[in-house]
Amino acid sequence: MASPTSTPAPPRGAPPKPSLMLPMRVWDGPVRLFHWTLLVLLLISWTSVEFFNSMRVHMWSGEAILVLLLFRIVWGFIGSETARFSHFLGNPFHAVTHLMQMTKREPDTQVGHNAAGGWMVLAMLLLLLAQVSTGMLASDEESFVEGPLNHLVGSAWGAWALSQHRLVFTAIQLMIAAHLFALISYAVLKRHYLVPPMITGKKRLPAATKQPRMRSPLLALAVLAAAAVAVWLIVTKL
Repeated sequence: MASPTSTPAPPRGAPPKPSLMLPMRVWDGPVRLFHWTLLVLLLISWTSVEFFNSMRVHMWSGEAILVLLLFRIVWGFIGSETARFSHFLGNPFHAVTHLMQMTKREPDTQVGHNAAGGWMVLAMLLLLLAQVSTGMLASDEESFVEGPLNHLVGSAWGAWALSQHRLVFTAIQLMIAAHLFALISYAVLKRHYLVPPMITGKKRLPAATKQPRMRSPLLALAVLAAAAVAVWLIVTKL
């Protein structure tokens, strides 16, 4: 005979009882600020040339993007757990497997970037580095505009850098479109809403999920300051 305090077994064939979901911090403030500030700077970089023909603002925003990129690369090694490359870059075949299960609806228990999203982050960082680098080396003889490092390569290589600068921007536009498509697909097909956690830093996860380790914002500020000094030295001293 079962004891009065024993829990009765669920009926055969009944759906499993959902696990308790609790809000958990998965993104630190530095990563979220990087994400949204980068978006604003990309818009400034594009509109400053496309609509206002202001190369001064364009170059200023490019240098600010380089500061952010240097910060994000360093933070990818010493930052919070979910910000580290070692946390979200795994076997590329896992990313393919993940994408093949896009139509499978299941609870979102991912802490940080998923297998495919991590590689998309790396691709975007590399494209942005290429974009900023070519812009700093570029020269446009028609408008008499030169990047701050064009003197290192001369006009011929500067013209080539300008053509690559425009080509890479097209690739960035395609990457942004793919990113937006992925956000919509996750929301529609899997009911995974990826934008709110990047705003609040929190996500509802099973109660048994281990809290990711977070680093001090003061460390992030120090890294950002060092990145700013490095870009200033590159632009003014090289």
